[in-house]
Amino acid sequence: MSFLLYGIIIADLFIFSSSVYAVQSDSTTSISITNNFIEINSTTEGTMHSLHIPRASLLFDIIGYTDQNGNLQSLSIRRRTGLQNVYNDLEIAKGTHDAVFIYPSFTQAAYEKGGFYDFYRKDCDSRCLTVPIPTRVNGFQSSSIFGAWALKLLNYSHVKDEDIDRNPDILKQYKRVIVLHNEYVTKKEFDAITSHPDVVFLYPNALYAEVKTNYTNNTITLVHGHGYPDSIIKNGFDWKYDNSKYEYDVDCNNWHFYKSGNYSMLNCYPEFAILNTKQMIHMLQDKNPTYLLDDLNGWSKSPDNQDTIVKLLSDYGIQGTHVPHWVVRICSALYISGEISQDDFSNMLNHLHQKNLLA
Repeated sequence: MSFLLYGIIIADLFIFSSSVYAVQSDSTTSISITNNFIEINSTTEGTMHSLHIPRASLLFDIIGYTDQNGNLQSLSIRRRTGLQNVYNDLEIAKGTHDAVFIYPSFTQAAYEKGGFYDFYRKDCDSRCLTVPIPTRVNGFQSSSIFGAWALKLLNYSHVKDEDIDRNPDILKQYKRVIVLHNEYVTKKEFDAITSHPDVVFLYPNALYAEVKTNYTNNTITLVHGHGYPDSIIKNGFDWKYDNSKYEYDVDCNNWHFYKSGNYSMLNCYPEFAILNTKQMIHMLQDKNPTYLLDDLNGWSKSPDNQDTIVKLLSDYGIQGTHVPHWVVRICSALYISGEISQDDFSNMLNHLHQKNLLA
């Protein structure tokens, strides 16, 4: 089955919604679902992407809902049977304050029909710069809905943009804050996030433009950023850690977390990769999510040091004390430069392990 994706039903996440017609103004996404594959073709702000995902590789089931004529209207995801051991490894204990993710409700509002992107495309005047705050989650790619849903299924706590704007101290009760594609935020929310001692930016292009709220009318209004009120303005907060350059890498073949200031950031847009990349989710619980890249860099600088070898191999679940020098010269350089993927590098190490070449 296939359909043109304008919005995605989110049931059992925040507020149950039985139907959705929320148009994502700057992105058109088509999804085809067969017994074996999910095909995704999307265009975001003029950039085209095509993904071909084997369903067998998914950590979650993706379910389609059709109308009476058999046309697919929406999607949801749920845990797959037979993967309980995987979930035991990835989930966090219910009710803990270890981590919270922020659902980008203001960003959802900005991308909906009649919102900011109609103004950017000059299909609407400044009236489209004030939009309703959503009362339900009609998510799509730009509001990082798959990421939000995956974390919800793994027991992560969640708050919405307006929750933080109303009460910035709400984040202080959590050890770690996970930011999704929270592109549009208020100044109070920006300050609350950036002042927290442990923040992981799972999506690039967060904290990009400032909005203000009006809870009497239940609206947000664009204030500054994303080319407004002057076309030369990019990040509305002039935030030096802005990582929007990674927004259009939706393949995430060479994903890794890196350190920027006091923050941990992902170098790609993981909206679909998070559905089948166990290690990415697992690293959200690690004290230092950037360890994978750190260990690789440490090993490439000291390839004969036993400590760096053991650290590197343990990242990939391998016990060993030796890595051939050609791996250092060729494969690590290709991986760091992005010419081979994370999976390619992992598969290569596991192949060498199976051939007893890492002992």
